[in-house]
Amino acid sequence: MARQRATLTVLRSAPLNEHLIRVHFTSEDFRPSEFSDSYVKFIFDREGGEVLRTYTIRSVDPATGEIAVDFVHHGDEGIGGPWAATVAPGATIDVYGPGGAYSPRPDADWHLLAGDEAALPAIAAGLEAMPATAVGLAFVEVAGPADELDLVKPEGVELIWLHRGERPAGELLAEAVRSASWRAGQVQVFIHGEAQAVMHDMRRYIRRERRVPAEWASSISGYWRRGRTEEGFRTWKAELADAETVPVAG
Repeated sequence: MARQRATLTVLRSAPLNEHLIRVHFTSEDFRPSEFSDSYVKFIFDREGGEVLRTYTIRSVDPATGEIAVDFVHHGDEGIGGPWAATVAPGATIDVYGPGGAYSPRPDADWHLLAGDEAALPAIAAGLEAMPATAVGLAFVEVAGPADELDLVKPEGVELIWLHRGERPAGELLAEAVRSASWRAGQVQVFIHGEAQAVMHDMRRYIRRERRVPAEWASSISGYWRRGRTEEGFRTWKAELADAETVPVAG
């Protein structure tokens, strides 16, 4: 099946803090998904062809159709961040998608969410999608206090901000998830962030040590990898999947 392609037109943009920029779009052909971790692949034109970068849809206004996307910005580093910092109203860009797989389950006894800046839009959307009676823990690792945001969440979900400072991304997050008090009942897990920490540490902890079934922990994955472009990251994920595949004796 061919991927859905839509054109987004920039309405406005504004920084949320030192490292996040929110861009608002409108579109005549974009069709939202039902998932709270809905994402699209932005199609950037570069020498040699199109380059794709994946971003989570922060929100879609049902009344106006406005689409909001948050971009992590670290100066001239990367493609999406510098684009968001300089794009002007009226500019257009195409995207593939949306895709998605996670929404908070109302039958979960409690929720565990964890991630860094790249996962923050999906975590924020997930918290907003939970019923008011939901309970759980949400860990968000950011560089420092200035990177925190005001998030809407159920009263029973504790939001813990982690400030990594000069530590490698993901280490503090993994430590916090492992040291958190494990609650009784069925948990639903959403963990995304730096791939080494997520896929080699937290995913193993959740699936093997805590024995959370796959249907309740289907959304644990890396969003990015230190020192790799998105193309290199996709190669790394494929290699990891091959390495973790257990052959079945015939």
